Amino acid sequence: MEGAIQFLLSWKAVLVGVWLATFFLAERLRPAAQPPDRPRGGEAAFGTRRLARNAALWLGNAGLSLVFVVPVSLWAASVSLDWRPDWWSGWQGLLIDLIILDLAIYWWHRANHELPFLWRFHEVHHLDRFLDTTTAVRFHFGEVALSAGFRAGLIVLLGLPIVSVLVFEILVLVAAIFHHSNLRLPQGLERALGRLVITPDLHWVHHHAVRRDTDSNYGTIFSFWDRLFGSRSPTPRRLGMTIGVERRVEQSLPQLLLRPFLSESARTTPPLPAPAKESAGG
Repeated sequence: MEGAIQFLLSWKAVLVGVWLATFFLAERLRPAAQPPDRPRGGEAAFGTRRLARNAALWLGNAGLSLVFVVPVSLWAASVSLDWRPDWWSGWQGLLIDLIILDLAIYWWHRANHELPFLWRFHEVHHLDRFLDTTTAVRFHFGEVALSAGFRAGLIVLLGLPIVSVLVFEILVLVAAIFHHSNLRLPQGLERALGRLVITPDLHWVHHHAVRRDTDSNYGTIFSFWDRLFGSRSPTPRRLGMTIGVERRVEQSLPQLLLRPFLSESARTTPPLPAPAKESAGG
């Protein structure tokens, strides 16, 4: 057990980093959609500033993970309730844990949209005006800390082994990088994968700057939770669909960090200009 924990802790960053770099390159070689301010074939200032902003949020949260998230999870595992039956162990137990954790994160994600206090932090993720692999690691540090507390509670109550938690965290990052990516996939493959897991087509609708779509498609790994709990959006993805938050605009890094702590009136921004007609297809 100790060996498995050390292996996962040591290689988690490497595995996720390689996966992120692979998709970051692939989506630039085979993009599905063009950023709103970037002419085809060129890189506008929007792209450079946006990548720097997302990278800064990611690096900050990577540091927070080392000093807070991982220690909290390890502490929760050390004091977790010891009630699990023998059959809930080994590879079978790991599979059960992964399914339970994915169901839990579905409801946690949904709560981040439905509870105003949690949405204050999660909104920072949605304010990104475009989706690619970097959006998958763009979160406010407050949301990361709150998520760590939620996960710690699950670990304690369910007696989750830390190995299950680490494996799930790796799978969540791998899945998030995939379904936030701007990689163009064959439609047949996209549809086939979408029956089981969250794909870019499904998750891009979740980032559509129309609130009824933003408040849908909450799945992280498995796509059947949205069908089961009635949160699947009927809206198809369109390559020109406006990404972001309805009636909100993107902000600078300092503004994003302060945003959750401002009053509602201070967080309200003028409506976005009417978007160009969204292209059909996808």
